[in-house]
Amino acid sequence: MNRIGIDVGGTKIEGVVLTDGGAERGRLRVATPQGDYEATVDRISGLVDQLEAAHGRTPGPIGIGTPGAIDPSTGLLKNSNSVALNGRPFDVDLEKALGRPVILRNDADCFALSEARDGAAAGAAVVFGVIIGTGVGGGVVVGGQALSGPNAITGEWGHNPLPWPRDDERPGPECYCGLRGCIETFLSGPGFAARSGASAATDVIDAARRGDSAALAQLDLYCDRLARSLATIINVLDPDDIVLGGGMSNVDEIYQRVPDLWARYAFTSTVATRLLKNRHGDSSGVRGAAWLVG
Repeated sequence: MNRIGIDVGGTKIEGVVLTDGGAERGRLRVATPQGDYEATVDRISGLVDQLEAAHGRTPGPIGIGTPGAIDPSTGLLKNSNSVALNGRPFDVDLEKALGRPVILRNDADCFALSEARDGAAAGAAVVFGVIIGTGVGGGVVVGGQALSGPNAITGEWGHNPLPWPRDDERPGPECYCGLRGCIETFLSGPGFAARSGASAATDVIDAARRGDSAALAQLDLYCDRLARSLATIINVLDPDDIVLGGGMSNVDEIYQRVPDLWARYAFTSTVATRLLKNRHGDSSGVRGAAWLVG
């Protein structure tokens, strides 16, 4: 059986057709209509039509990954940085447009599911998938199933406060959520750049690799903040694997330094959890959306 996954991003909407074994049969990408909710629904419907015209009708529901999540108390999308989607019954409207059920989940959930099913953490019992890019998010997969929770916020570690803060880290930067000192304000790419006094995170990383002492100090501090933050996940969830995605996941120094540091903070003498780089890269979100089906 083929399965279709759709990943709704701020600038692009991507669709993929996967076989039961995870082999990719087809992929298409279209631009996201900016600020136009109805056009976004139509664009997704048209994308599914194109995929099925090329690869055959897909029985059953369509998997949809999107920024934000459906609020269980209202049935409306919340917490999306594609603000035109917020406050709308996105899943219901997609079902009407597609003429079949949809399974809609947060894009971080889709990333985690992709990497747990046939990615870097394939076969692990408990996986925490981390997004550290323009924002900071996460998803939890247990036994091959992505968890949601009664508030549809499972894995939203980026809006917890930075743990064990130093004096100069208090009260922390203002966050768009209305609080201060959220992990996202320190660990996102823009947050790292801002805390380093740079215009982009890549500028700091490049300078550190050239041996610039100030940039090296900022990278060391970033790794320590990431270690502190992930140690709290280890203490609460105790995952087998933590898989990183998003732009900051491409900083290879993280994978050596952070496991050396998080042992200082985790409530155990030896940390068996593995810190892994994603296998599927930018394709993880759309592949995870397809894995929502079945």
